Amino acid sequence: MIKEKIEFGGKTLSIESGKLAKQASGSCIVQYGDTSLLVAVTASKGLDEDRGFFPLSVEYREKFYAAGRIPGGFFKREARPTEHEILASRLTDRPLRPLFEKGFNNETRVDIYVLSYDSENEADVLAALGASFSLMISDIPWNGPIATVRVGRIEGELKINPTKSEMECSDINIVVSGTSDSIMMVEGECDFITEEDFLNILEFSHKSINDLISFQINAAKALNIVKREIPDKVINEDLVAAIDKIVSDDDIKKLNMPKVKEDRYGDIDKYIEGAISKLEEDYPDDLGFIKSNIDDRISHDLRMAVIKENKRADGRDTKTVRNIEIETSILPRAHGSATFTRGETQALVVTTLGGKRDEQMLDNIDGLTYKNHMLHYNFPSFSVGEARGKFSLSRREVGHGNLAERSIKRSLPSFEDFPYTTRVVSEILESNGSSSMATVCGSILSMMDAGVPIKEPVAGVAMGLIKEGDDYAVLTDILGTEDHIGDMDFKVAGSKRGITAIQMDIKIDGLSIAIMKDALAQAKDARIHILDEMLKALPEYRQKLSDFAPKIAQSTIPVDNIGEFIGPGGKNIKALAEKYECEINIDDDGSCTILGQDQSLIDEVVAYVEKYSLELTPGESYEGEVVKIMDFGAFVKLTPNKDGLLHISEIKKERVQKVEDHLKVGDIIKVKLLKIDHGKLSLSMKALL
Repeated sequence: MIKEKIEFGGKTLSIESGKLAKQASGSCIVQYGDTSLLVAVTASKGLDEDRGFFPLSVEYREKFYAAGRIPGGFFKREARPTEHEILASRLTDRPLRPLFEKGFNNETRVDIYVLSYDSENEADVLAALGASFSLMISDIPWNGPIATVRVGRIEGELKINPTKSEMECSDINIVVSGTSDSIMMVEGECDFITEEDFLNILEFSHKSINDLISFQINAAKALNIVKREIPDKVINEDLVAAIDKIVSDDDIKKLNMPKVKEDRYGDIDKYIEGAISKLEEDYPDDLGFIKSNIDDRISHDLRMAVIKENKRADGRDTKTVRNIEIETSILPRAHGSATFTRGETQALVVTTLGGKRDEQMLDNIDGLTYKNHMLHYNFPSFSVGEARGKFSLSRREVGHGNLAERSIKRSLPSFEDFPYTTRVVSEILESNGSSSMATVCGSILSMMDAGVPIKEPVAGVAMGLIKEGDDYAVLTDILGTEDHIGDMDFKVAGSKRGITAIQMDIKIDGLSIAIMKDALAQAKDARIHILDEMLKALPEYRQKLSDFAPKIAQSTIPVDNIGEFIGPGGKNIKALAEKYECEINIDDDGSCTILGQDQSLIDEVVAYVEKYSLELTPGESYEGEVVKIMDFGAFVKLTPNKDGLLHISEIKKERVQKVEDHLKVGDIIKVKLLKIDHGKLSLSMKALL
């Protein structure tokens, strides 16, 4: 049983192991401030066959009791993972995955439970630390440790793991994972920062990552850790020789000639099937090895062609962006729509505008929060030519949608400037490389088409890496093939001014700052090229909203009058909304938003609301509605909460016998305010004659 502490980021960070979840392969409690979480790692026993991928599952869950809350809804228990929990799971999964020993194929799980939450120190970045330490002290073969930190910039100063309240003032929110000598993963959003700023952030964060790695190593010294042995893979040399006789270098070169995705994969599948048919009689139990062996040869040849010849799978050089085609306003009833096609990747993106009631309510351990901009990403199987059923939203769809949403977030107008709720949906219709970045470009075009007054256009591009020894090549606008055979997937989004979002995953042990610098410079050139193509198609956002989009207006009402405006049980505001066929929302500060389809009706509601703020001055003339008639005169409503008396003697210059002969309830008349006596208003029509 061990417990170690360190001062980190101005707070005490502790790791404790040997107390809870002792039957797991490895487990620990991580505590930072009053936020603590349990991490347990397990792996199946025995030896599992290679499935073509490493079967790692990471599950991050936030328990509502951690913050002293009871979940909403009918069932009152934590249900499926929220979007935030899915994203936190991915943050931990991605830096862990490349470091598992090759040849270890056992089903492996990392379970993370947030047990206590102080509403200031966020648990998502602590999860990777706990997973790293639990794997270190387990019997699971793994080449860690790693550490993850969040970087904020408050008033120009970089800070590691700032509190939640400090992050509200930060212009960056970047999560960095790494080993002692390299960067493993980057994920974050920024407010149009420069490439130089980003590199400084990486270098700054890596120092703290090293502190946490040293901390883990020191904490584990007291334990006698014995890792599982992975048996050496026995290679059938006779089979390899047999494959060599069938598969020639010329065949591989022909397979790697530039061609479209369908032809490329079709030719490779046909070739491998032919090779297997010649060998399956003699080697019936080694068909999987034959396929992977030929696949590896094709991939290696393609990698060497990139490094040695600057020649890629589709014939491009390393810096060229594929052909871009853009079309806007393609859906007649949608508020805004666009297709963005780059090579064989195509996104149809649609923007819908709504009101305050269309905001998304989120129920999590932070409490109820509301979100007025949503971006949803869908990836159907037909986009890659497959026929698969879809039963739920995949984690990949959540991650890609969130990346695109954060990419365009800093370009959105404030609610005061554009008081709409916006929902952007990206339907991926074709995919061969970086559909998430196509979503970024399509989303901006779709919102511009809808008339959303964005601050500046944003584009995104996916970069790749081929690294052999000290030689490497950075690839612009990668294909699916290059993502598969390459060593890095590096997505950068931003405007011509700077970066708004970034995401990097690698398959090798780490990445140097020098390579990152080259990738950022190359990504900037590509981003500017894509932005130029976007602006050719749509130079600026449309000045007029779609005829089918709801109209919106804003006004304010004195805080003291809010209760009266709403009425008992919302009676007054509901009646007003029904009368004028609109949606009316009022905030605690008195700001009022009116949304509807008929602009003239909205204008009438605005005029009605503004009357609450009307300052009545004796001697001035006002328009009002006759609401009640008495023998001695009529009561006229000047504002929704102020009536005045129009005495019978003030209706005409001549004598009036009966008020009903001249006025009736509902008449709109013009009167002069004679005086205000102890809050009572005296009115006159006669004074205006």
